[in-house]
Amino acid sequence: MVKKSLKRLVPFLICLIFVFMFLFPFLFTVSTSLKQPSDVISTQPRFFPNPISIQNYKDMFEYLTFGKYLANSLIAALVSTVISLTVGSLAAYGLSRFRSRLSSFFMYLTLMIRMIPLVCISVPIYSVINKIGLRDTHIALILVYACIGVPFVIWMMMGFFNGIPRELDEAALVDGCSNLSAFFRVIVPVAMNGMATTAIFTFLTGLNDFLFALLITMSGTKTVPVGLSEFLTEYNIQLGPMAAGAVLFSLPIIIISFFIQKRIVKGMTMGAVKG
Repeated sequence: MVKKSLKRLVPFLICLIFVFMFLFPFLFTVSTSLKQPSDVISTQPRFFPNPISIQNYKDMFEYLTFGKYLANSLIAALVSTVISLTVGSLAAYGLSRFRSRLSSFFMYLTLMIRMIPLVCISVPIYSVINKIGLRDTHIALILVYACIGVPFVIWMMMGFFNGIPRELDEAALVDGCSNLSAFFRVIVPVAMNGMATTAIFTFLTGLNDFLFALLITMSGTKTVPVGLSEFLTEYNIQLGPMAAGAVLFSLPIIIISFFIQKRIVKGMTMGAVKG
């Protein structure tokens, strides 16, 4: 009886340790944002703020146009996610259902593109965006994030579509649907959990981007990650306002993840099943 209890307790403790390791940086950021400015840079830091202060949030809003930066981030991430999910899902469905040597080559090419470090293509992308006159525009960010997201969506959605029986497609075609109609009316509802999982990861990629936003934006379309970097200067770093901005920036992700967590779990499970 004791051995069985220990066998159950050990995995639970291991999971608890990993959860704490993942949550501690965010909890420390929240704690830092609620400290007084003098406590943030103290040589004897404390985890819990005493007393609790919102001065860092006030300083952050005074220094940054946070609402504008947040709107820029959300617009670029949301629109690029919709484009990536639409184009990538259609491509993945075609590759999953219509196998050929060309489709296999395209899949390997997609994987190769995903393996290229983004920093290696940052200079060519900046050069192209600058030459066509799209620098410091939402269109530039959306195009870049969509191009980055499409290969990821294709690779992810291939696993989900392969797990859906082909008989569903055949039944839809027998009922008079075209291939495109069968995709939107039959396959998409079945793969909705997988699409939600893919969408949230694609959205996070665009929302958290710093490199390309730094290169192709200026004052007009600056995003939150780039805006928060303004607290880091050559001679000083304002940790309190930076932590406050990071906490507020995390709230949309936490809220979205909370409402679609069941779909994410189901989608990850579905993607692991191969038909």
